[in-house]
Amino acid sequence: MTAPANTREYQGLTIPTPGKFELDPAHTRVGFVARHLMVSKVRGGFTSASGSIVIAEDPLESQVEVNIDASSIDTGQTDRDGHLRGPDFLHVEQWPAVSFKSTRVAGLSGNEFKLIGDLTIRDVTREVELDVEFEGHAKSPWGQEVIGFSATTEIDREDFGITWNQALETGGVLVGRKVKIEIGAEAVRQG
Repeated sequence: MTAPANTREYQGLTIPTPGKFELDPAHTRVGFVARHLMVSKVRGGFTSASGSIVIAEDPLESQVEVNIDASSIDTGQTDRDGHLRGPDFLHVEQWPAVSFKSTRVAGLSGNEFKLIGDLTIRDVTREVELDVEFEGHAKSPWGQEVIGFSATTEIDREDFGITWNQALETGGVLVGRKVKIEIGAEAVRQG
């Protein structure tokens, strides 16, 4: 079987030829899950994210950069979203963006790999490792070349200076420290 146009084989996987892809905001979601009251989980996401993926000749040298509008945080609850935008959490007036810039790709196994990079929240940058799955390559009905990925990681929000919390009478705290990040992304070839 012949590989589709603009693809190549790499370790048994059909991947795009080198080039730059821009995230498609209509088909990209940056979500998160955090514990609440020690008994449930709150889900939310950011409605505005942009970025690029540069597929290198050597796929392990590919690069990713993403910028998220911190004020676009949405948990479906207006008061909570306002609190998350404020000084106790993201402090969007002072730090309007959350950003990620990859530093290396590792651990390739089939269509799964590790993407390591620098995540900046507020004024703190920490190295994070994302578990990424390459979902595939397609051509849209409008002639656009599209690639898809999903990724997950978990961070400790206190590592980024987000330490606000409230003790509960029954023990524990109002908001958990660990935040699971879940990303689903499509990107369109630009060149």
